[in-house]
Amino acid sequence: MSFARKVWHLLVAIKDGLSLVFLLLFFGLLYMVLTARPNPSQVRDGALLLDLDGVVVEEKSVIDPISVLLSREAPVGEYQVRDLVRAINAAATDDRIKAVVLDLSRFTGGGQVHMQSIGEALDKVRAAKKPVLTYAVGYGDDAMMLAAHASEVWIDPMGGAMIAGPGGTHLYYGDLLKKLDVNAHVYKVGTYKSAVEPYFRNDMSPAARENYQSLYGALWEEWQANVKKARPQLKMDLVTKTPAEWVAQSNGDLAKAAQAGGLVDKLGSRVDFGERVAQIVGEDKWDDTPGSFAHTDLDPWLADHKPSTSGKTIGVVTIAGDIVDGDAGPGTAGGDRIADLLNDALNDNLSALVVRVDSPGGSVMASEEIRRAILRLKAQGIPVAVSMANVAASGGYWVSTPGDRIFAEPETVTGSIGIFAVIPTFENLAKRLGVGADGVRTTELSGQPDVIGGLSPAVNQILQGSIEDGYRRFLTRVAESRHMTTEQVDKIGQGRVWDGGTARQIGLVDQYGGIEDAIDWAAAKAKLKQGDWHVTYLGDDTNPYQSLVEKMMLGGKRSPSGSEDLFGLIAARQQVALGQANADLNRLLGTRGMQAYCLECPMDPRAQSQAKREGGVLAFVANLLLQ
Repeated sequence: MSFARKVWHLLVAIKDGLSLVFLLLFFGLLYMVLTARPNPSQVRDGALLLDLDGVVVEEKSVIDPISVLLSREAPVGEYQVRDLVRAINAAATDDRIKAVVLDLSRFTGGGQVHMQSIGEALDKVRAAKKPVLTYAVGYGDDAMMLAAHASEVWIDPMGGAMIAGPGGTHLYYGDLLKKLDVNAHVYKVGTYKSAVEPYFRNDMSPAARENYQSLYGALWEEWQANVKKARPQLKMDLVTKTPAEWVAQSNGDLAKAAQAGGLVDKLGSRVDFGERVAQIVGEDKWDDTPGSFAHTDLDPWLADHKPSTSGKTIGVVTIAGDIVDGDAGPGTAGGDRIADLLNDALNDNLSALVVRVDSPGGSVMASEEIRRAILRLKAQGIPVAVSMANVAASGGYWVSTPGDRIFAEPETVTGSIGIFAVIPTFENLAKRLGVGADGVRTTELSGQPDVIGGLSPAVNQILQGSIEDGYRRFLTRVAESRHMTTEQVDKIGQGRVWDGGTARQIGLVDQYGGIEDAIDWAAAKAKLKQGDWHVTYLGDDTNPYQSLVEKMMLGGKRSPSGSEDLFGLIAARQQVALGQANADLNRLLGTRGMQAYCLECPMDPRAQSQAKREGGVLAFVANLLLQ
C-alpha cells in the first residue's frame, strides 16, 4: 500500500505540474496575442518600407501550424494586393513619408494584373514628388515590372536580372501511366480543354499549342508595353531577343549587364542602398546597424490608415485560388465557405456586391453553389459587379456569370468554358500484380465505377453524357449572362482561354478596369454619392492568432530557402515545376467530381512552397519507377 500511495502522489504531482505548465503557456500565448498586433504608434517619419519576402496574392491563406511543423519549411510570405495598394496610396499623401522603398530580394511574384495595380500606386507616389527606390539581388519578370515604376533601381553587384517572358513547358504523363498500368479515363467537352491532355498524351496537342501561343503572345505584348512605358530606358530588344550576346558584352557580369541593358540604375550592396535611402529620409535613430534608415513597416502603417466604415455598405466577396468543395480557405475558394459568407450577408443590408475573382476554377458543384449564393443576394435588387484579377477562367468564369457588369484588365486570363473529369482505374496493374476482380452483378451498374476491375461500357457512356450535360449548362449560364445564344458561346467556348483584351472584344468582359472601378460602378448603380459608402470584405475578420502563429513559426521573419541571386531564381522555377507535377497527380488520384479548371492559366505563385510540403506523391512515383 505504501508503494501504491507513493506512485499515486507522484502521478498527482505530475498532473499538477503539467497543469501549471499549461496555464503558464496559456497566459504566455494570451500575452503574445495581445502584443503581436500592429501598433499605429510604430509609425515614424521616414520611408515606407515594403519588404516583400514572398508573393503578392488576392487573399492571404491561413497558416496551418501543424502542416508547417510536418513540412519543416516556413511558408512563403503572402501580401494582399489591396493592402499594398492602400498602403502606397496613403504614403503618397502623408507628409510623414518621404519615400517608398521596396526590398525585392526575396520576392517571388504575384501575376501581371497585381503588379500593374501596385505599379500604378507607385506612380502616384512619384507624381507627389516622392522618390521610389527598389533593391534586390536578383530581378525576375514580376519584380522587374514593379521596379520599372521606381525612380531608382538598385542591384547587388553579385546579383543579376533577367526577363524570361510568359510560357514554358507542361508535364505529360501518357507513357508513364502506361508503364504503371494505370488507365486514365478522360471525359471532356471542348477542343481546347487541355487540362486532361497530360493524362493521355506525351506532348501538347495542336489545338492547345494554338491557344497557348495566342494567350501568351498577348500577355507578353502587354507586359512589354507596360514596362517600356514605365521605364523607357530599358533596352527591351537587347535584353529579350539576344540575351546571350547582351550578357557576353559585360563579360558575364550579370549585374553590369543589367545596368547596361537599362534594367537597373545603380550597383551597390544592401548597406550602400540603405545609406542612399538615409540621405533622402534620414537615419534611423533607434538602429545603428550599417545601412539602416528611418522607416515604417507595412503592418503598423496599415493599422494607422484603416479604411472608412461610415455610410452604406458595399460588400466584396473574394473567390481566390482553386475552387473546391467544402469549407477550404481563405486562399482556396471553398464553395461551402464562400456560399455561407454570401448567405450571412443576406441580412446585412448591402447596397451593392462586388465579386472579386482570381481563380483558375475547379469543382463544378462548388462553382454552382457560389453562383447560386450570389444570385440570392442579387434577388434583393442590389447591383452585382464582377472584378477579374490575374485569372478568372473555367470555374472562375462560371462564378462570374451572375454579374451585371464584368471588369477585367487586358492581362487577365479568362474564358476556358469547358468541363472535364478524370477517373483512373488499375485493372491492368492489378492483373500484373496477381490480383483478380470477380463478383455477381444484378445490373450493368452494380459495383460501378470499379477502379480495380475496370469501368463498364455503360458507365463510360453515362459519365461522358454527364460531362456533356455539364457543358451545356455552362453554355446556358454564359449565354443568359452575356445575352448571347448558346451557339455563339460554344464558338468562343470549347475550353479556349482568352486574354482580357480579346475577351472584351468577343463579349465575355464588359470593360477594362480594376477592383476600384468595379466598386465605383456598383456604388453609382446603387445611387450612392462619393463619401456616402464604404467597402466591407466579406469574411475578412481579423484573426488575432495569425500574427502570433507567424511570430512563433517564423520568428517574425520568413526566409524562403535558396539563394537570392539569379541561380536562386532558377531554383525557384524548379520548385514550381515540382508543384505542377504534384498538382497534376493529385488531380488524377484525388477524390474529385466534374471539373471546370484551366490548365493553361498561370500557376499560383504559392506553388513553390506547396511543392516542398507536398512532395510525398512525387517520391511515391519515383519509388515505383526505381523498382
